[in-house]
Amino acid sequence: MFKELRPHLVELRKRLAISVGSLVVMFFVMFYFHEPLLSWMVEPLNVALIEVGKTSVHAADGMLTTNQVGGAFFVALKVSFFAAIVGALPIILAQLWMFVAPGLYANEKKMIIPFIVGGTSMFVIGVLFSYYVVTPFGFNFLITFGSFKFTPLINIEEYVGFFTKIMFGFGIAFELPIFAYFLALLGMVDDRQMREFFRYAVVIIFIVAAFLTPPDVLTQFLMAGPLVILYGISILIVKMVNPAPPLEEESEEENEEDQNMAVAIEKKSE
Repeated sequence: MFKELRPHLVELRKRLAISVGSLVVMFFVMFYFHEPLLSWMVEPLNVALIEVGKTSVHAADGMLTTNQVGGAFFVALKVSFFAAIVGALPIILAQLWMFVAPGLYANEKKMIIPFIVGGTSMFVIGVLFSYYVVTPFGFNFLITFGSFKFTPLINIEEYVGFFTKIMFGFGIAFELPIFAYFLALLGMVDDRQMREFFRYAVVIIFIVAAFLTPPDVLTQFLMAGPLVILYGISILIVKMVNPAPPLEEESEEENEEDQNMAVAIEKKSE
């Protein structure tokens, strides 16, 4: 058994090595630009503070702070790592496709470019949607609430971790139509299965949104709403790629399978 798995493990190690190598290279590239990247990350918070009457994030009545000796350095590392994942995503997706490609048909192997371009594009769209739509509403609500009593002294390490979690959450969530398309292409899912799973998917979506968003209902709905829409779009995509057979045909196939099974059992008993 180990001999059969060994080639797959060697291939997996190769793909992981290339993915990690690209991530490391991209990390050093992004570290050089960590200051403008950090300014981009802080901008939604800065806007939210200004909108609630604060003049600047560095003003006495609203500041970004750090409680660690090397806080600024560790923040730069986190920012660079986040940007590196986004930058290396095309290579990571390519390695993922190359790993599963040996088990695909010739016409399916040609889908590597759409997979890379579509996966990267949808991830970036999810990040941008979160940045320009979700975070302004979320930060404005959270900072405004109780601001007449408390002075917001926001820890930069916690903010960057909080920000990247939301960005990754939306980026991964927006991959749903892409993965649904390729699962349908491989015949692993059809539109009837996705429609039947819809009610459970809605519950799962709201649970995931509760974990990935700030503790307020508005931001949770801002994440869950697009996810439900994306699930509906995924159903339409799957229906075009791998439509479910009519129920009559399905029942006939099941009857044939049952008959074949009965014949096989009779032959064994004889």
